[in-house]
Amino acid sequence: MSQADTHTPSEGADIGLIGLAVMGQNLVLNMNDKGFKVAVFNRTVSKVDDFINGAAAGRETIVGTHSVEEFIAALKRPRRIMLLVKSGPPVDKFIETLLPHLEEGDIVIDGGNSNFHDTIRRTKYLEEKGLRYIGTVVSGGEVGARYGPSMMPGGSDGAWEHVEEIFKATSAKVDEPDGSQSPCAAWIGSDGAGHFVKMVHNGIEYGDMQLICEAYHLMQAVGMTPREMSQVFGEWNTGDLDSYLIEITSDILSKSDEETGTPMVDLILDAAGQKGTGKWTVITACELGMPVTLIGEAVFARCLSALKEERVAASEKLRGPKAKFTGDQQKFIDDIRQALYASKIVSYAQGFQLMSEAAEEYGWDLDYGSIASIWRGGCIIRSQFLGRIKEAYDKRKKPANLLMAPYFRSAVRKAQGAWRRVVTKAVRLGIPVPAFSTALAYYDGYRSDRLPQNLLQAQRDYFGAHTYERVDKPRGEFFHTDWAETGGSATASTYTV
Repeated sequence: MSQADTHTPSEGADIGLIGLAVMGQNLVLNMNDKGFKVAVFNRTVSKVDDFINGAAAGRETIVGTHSVEEFIAALKRPRRIMLLVKSGPPVDKFIETLLPHLEEGDIVIDGGNSNFHDTIRRTKYLEEKGLRYIGTVVSGGEVGARYGPSMMPGGSDGAWEHVEEIFKATSAKVDEPDGSQSPCAAWIGSDGAGHFVKMVHNGIEYGDMQLICEAYHLMQAVGMTPREMSQVFGEWNTGDLDSYLIEITSDILSKSDEETGTPMVDLILDAAGQKGTGKWTVITACELGMPVTLIGEAVFARCLSALKEERVAASEKLRGPKAKFTGDQQKFIDDIRQALYASKIVSYAQGFQLMSEAAEEYGWDLDYGSIASIWRGGCIIRSQFLGRIKEAYDKRKKPANLLMAPYFRSAVRKAQGAWRRVVTKAVRLGIPVPAFSTALAYYDGYRSDRLPQNLLQAQRDYFGAHTYERVDKPRGEFFHTDWAETGGSATASTYTV
């Protein structure tokens, strides 16, 4: 442990943590390794003693407490209290439990996957009482919590300076070209900004996972074994697709069941679960009018997979193509790699556009280069790719869409032929590739200077008098036509808004 990573605690605890499940315990040990004194409490008090006498045995600077009063008394001021409890009502309940014991300037930190709307509400509520609030997430699972997560805090103005040292020391670190290391923790913005950015992170994670699954499905159609696929993903992990998810996919596909010798992946039921953050991303995108199509398809693919019994029954009745793969297998595998990379670019472009729209809607000053930077380590979507995004947003002229940044524009141009071949081949083979295909559709739509929604506007005006704009008139001038009039030209009325 280097000197830069240590902190000499004073008599009171530097931070307190409530919630000693696996994530909470690992984060406490991580903070303590960095030299911070930590007080702990749990609603089931026996878990405190189990932790102190177990994983934390011999650590004198981890303080177990057995009541809220004892917990509060163990903290130095301003008190910094992190909650790692189930999101939703349990967070509100703990806040109400703590309130009678807190003093002006104390800081409550929600470290769970809360909905950003709840974080906006809670920030306002605590600030009205003279307190400060932070919504963040400890990203990267239990291993991240123990050895270095990505952290995305947002909340009350002035709160960051009181937790910055702890968060940066505890977070994952990434190596920079100059040999320095950057912490994967940075202040995101006011009220719910941190939890919003983590929500988008999780949505992008859904998209990444779905793209990899579609690549796997196509490799199955080629006739590859899981072990052969593992080797391909391992090779991909040394290039532009270098990422945690590609790495673990290679590991998963190489694993065999000890009892039967069957590839482990073949024994797993194809019905996916989800905890809700991907769904939140899609709902928010709809509310803000942003086309986050790939994340949406990734969410719906999980929903469709859950209809296992219906799909089994349908497989006996519904027919599709009987074609089998023909052609150069190796060339098609490389086409899949390029299609995966191009689709990934679209997914991140959509995610960052969603964050940009939310920043305008909620008054957040988001630093997109910084966000990409702290996602490079300690979280599920960590990858080499994020360095390219950081470079794009660190330039003086920021791209309106990542597809317009020179590097990504060039990458998609090079991959476009392979991308189209993969989607075409999948359709001919009857293999669903919703993420690959919606990414391509978005790209084609985004690059079109005219889309068929002029007809849609005419339809809306016909049945609902919703009006439309004209290409030969200034924007903001609206018209309505009496479409049902017969004989001669339709009559248009002008409306200015």
